[in-house]
Amino acid sequence: MKDRLTDALYGLGWGTVKKLPEPVAAALGRSIADTVWKRRGKGVLRLESNLARVVPDASADRLAELSKAGMRSYMRYWMESFRLPTWDEERARRSFELEGMHRITDCLAEGRGAVLALPHLANWDLAGVWLTRAQGIPFTTVAERLKPETLFDRFVAYRESLGMEVLPHTGGSAFGTLARRLRDGGVVCLVADRDLSASGVEVKFFGETARMPAGPALLAQQTGALLMPATLWYDGSSTMKGRIHPPIDVPETGTREEKTSVMTQALADAFATGIADHPEDWHMLQRLWLADLEVREDREGRPA
Repeated sequence: MKDRLTDALYGLGWGTVKKLPEPVAAALGRSIADTVWKRRGKGVLRLESNLARVVPDASADRLAELSKAGMRSYMRYWMESFRLPTWDEERARRSFELEGMHRITDCLAEGRGAVLALPHLANWDLAGVWLTRAQGIPFTTVAERLKPETLFDRFVAYRESLGMEVLPHTGGSAFGTLARRLRDGGVVCLVADRDLSASGVEVKFFGETARMPAGPALLAQQTGALLMPATLWYDGSSTMKGRIHPPIDVPETGTREEKTSVMTQALADAFATGIADHPEDWHMLQRLWLADLEVREDREGRPA
């Protein structure tokens, strides 16, 4: 019943919100965000706990302000995302400004693939629409398997309608397909600040240990593609902003594991820079750091 209700609510969002006038949709998003924030549920409390690592000197009042702004940013993501399928090329073009776009175009002009790795900042789907519709650059990504299956199907259909090729996160074929796209000089975009496999690379992230996926670094090593971090943010205007950071080089020496560790740490450092600059736009409402994951496992009766 819970899965069916979740699926129905997302379906209602995609079917209804996109029909609302834009100011109405934006106001609705803020209202929902403020209501959820006031209820102080698990997601809001987890967001504040995560933000406490990002802004360690923040007072309780400051963390509450950040989490309220964070929930508004998160709901802006959803209100925009529900409406993205209706956007034409011009609407997509004026909704996003990207610093460092030349790093992508120069890479593609050389015939090299590009791996763009992003954290959960602002609206990565909007950035994708800008890339496909306004710049004419298709790309491949992966999607986390969601329950129920019908909800996962909705997300895949939604992102494919935006011009993305979407592969399921589970299954061994995804990595091989991504590698083929990169060897053909294509673009792969991956949200990569949270490991979903429990076998990721340990990194230092805001002074504590977390795990991040090895995929972006491995793809760059195996295909010769450039690995480029990207960060996004809102600045109070109707136009989202973004930055392509300098490419992360493959180390000249070391084992594959050692190279992957060095590259993933560099990726984490770039993510940390973007998140520290715009903490209210980091939509991390889940446990991320190993210390938090171990506490949860211990409470569930398993060895920490």
